[in-house]
Amino acid sequence: MHHGVGDAVLDPSGPSAERERIDGSRLRAIVVGSAGNLVEWFDFYCYAAFALYFANSFFPAQDPTAQMMSTAGIFALGFFVRPIGGFLFGYLGDHHGRRLALMISVLLMCFGSLLIACAPTYQAVGIWSPATLLFARLLQGLSLGGEYGASATYLSEMAESRHRGFYASFQYVTLIGGQLLALLLLLILQNYFLDARQLREWGWRIPFLVGACLALFALRMRHDLPETDSFKAAQKKTRSGGSLKELARHPREVMLVIGLTMGGTLAFYVYTTYMQKFLRLSVGLTDAQTTAVSAASLIFAMCLQPLYGALSDRIGRRPLLVGFALLGTLFTVPLLTAIRHASGPWEAFGLIACAWCIVSGYTSINALVKAEMFPTTIRATGVGVPYAFAVSIFGGSSEYVALRFKQGGMESGFYWYATAVIACTLLVCWFMRDSKAGSLIDAESASPQ
Repeated sequence: MHHGVGDAVLDPSGPSAERERIDGSRLRAIVVGSAGNLVEWFDFYCYAAFALYFANSFFPAQDPTAQMMSTAGIFALGFFVRPIGGFLFGYLGDHHGRRLALMISVLLMCFGSLLIACAPTYQAVGIWSPATLLFARLLQGLSLGGEYGASATYLSEMAESRHRGFYASFQYVTLIGGQLLALLLLLILQNYFLDARQLREWGWRIPFLVGACLALFALRMRHDLPETDSFKAAQKKTRSGGSLKELARHPREVMLVIGLTMGGTLAFYVYTTYMQKFLRLSVGLTDAQTTAVSAASLIFAMCLQPLYGALSDRIGRRPLLVGFALLGTLFTVPLLTAIRHASGPWEAFGLIACAWCIVSGYTSINALVKAEMFPTTIRATGVGVPYAFAVSIFGGSSEYVALRFKQGGMESGFYWYATAVIACTLLVCWFMRDSKAGSLIDAESASPQ
């Protein structure tokens, strides 16, 4: 029988159909990987969102700022173990596969959330109460230390080259989405189900219980994730990967990750976790107004991430990073000063939205930029460990440092501190090469296996 050109086009098993299957599988893996990331960050950010309500359950009665400092201190300590998590899960991801690292990290997060949900109060067991809270946060810190590197590597390797910035930006869409869901749950509980007294007595336990259940669901979803082609190809060549010795062979890339992260992570946590306390304690908004403004600004930030990611696919990664660092250096002090003197929630939201237009130049593509710097055998470790190191110093401590400045009567000193750190990142961005042009993900895909 004669077959014309039209028969080939209509052939359901032809190259076009095969490509659709591959693209469909790739898109599903990116969606599932991103959804798991959202659950992890929801669990982690429930702590920050509900800290105003559970602080008095874990710490003796004292002034509100001191209680916030106590919870912020434990928040910071949870970050200090993230480099350990970055190494442990980076080794798992580079040596045994990205999927396994993603599964174990979400399981650890589940246990930490469940522990907080069931933790006894200070009035019941004394010092063992904050000790239990600290232990749970350390477990969650280990989990997130591995989640960032593993998910950044997985999404970057799964995305096709032409749209890698767009797809990789969904790591921060879901990261911000996790915090947004935590705030929305708080908003729903505040307005429809519980009053302030009930939230402080027992209602704060609800989000941690919800988070533990969601983490189990994410674990089930991640169990079915396919492994990336980059990892499978690397495994055929060598079984080694993810060691600190191998990471030490990439000192320039390690320092670049630290330099990029220090200003970016500080800016991110200023406008997320600390902003909620800033609006309540410094601007003077009510609890409900604080939650509403924080949630609205996070929705705005989520919408910006894929737009900036797609822009990086067209113009490169470096212009966005330089734009963030330059504008962040120039406008952090004016923006935070203006927010401090905002006349109401709408003005505060508008100013925070302006800040997000700057910060999104970093958040949308930072994970991808780091992934593009390292070869497959060390990628999860290379992204996770130096990032976690910088976050533990500059990100996790941001809230505590800001509250220390406030308690000392020098609140504006924190604005200048943030500006100085972002200025250091500006120097790194200014002299770095564009990772899109020299992406090792593309270079390895193009080389014969």
